[in-house]
Amino acid sequence: MPNAKVLSEKQAVVAALKESLNGATSGVLVDYKGITVAEDTALRKELRENGVEYAVVKNTLLRRALDDLNLGDLDNVLNGSTSMAVTKGDPIAPMRIVNKYAKQMGDRFNIKAGFMDGQVLPLDDVLALSELPSKEVLLSQVLGMLLMPLTQLAAVTEAIVEKQTAPAEEAPAAAE
Repeated sequence: MPNAKVLSEKQAVVAALKESLNGATSGVLVDYKGITVAEDTALRKELRENGVEYAVVKNTLLRRALDDLNLGDLDNVLNGSTSMAVTKGDPIAPMRIVNKYAKQMGDRFNIKAGFMDGQVLPLDDVLALSELPSKEVLLSQVLGMLLMPLTQLAAVTEAIVEKQTAPAEEAPAAAE
């Protein structure tokens, strides 16, 4: 049986993991093996810039936190080395960034599983969501689509005005 100090430290880690996971909109579990310090630093920097928390976690402690939050379906992927990327902001950000690095690093960095809004996602869904553009890009695309009819109306109106003013300018020249 572990001593009280070790047990309390582990309980504190589980509590911190539960707090991090509890309010998360989404997250990704990753298997990392043999990534370089430079790659890890670049990954962590990009995740931090996008409001994503990233940490290497012990499987047994993460399993306890996930079980307490009804995400026990992720237990089957908790083997080997595991890191976790979670966010309380843009739910696609961790998936998009982690998938980008998984493509760059090959077999050394693989997505194990993901979750969104308290639901475990199949790996295919995580990969499909990771291909979506960022929230800002999607919002700008929607705004562009909303403004398109107004832009087209303005272009048609301008063409009509130009068409009506063009013969009026030619008429005085023809009268002389």
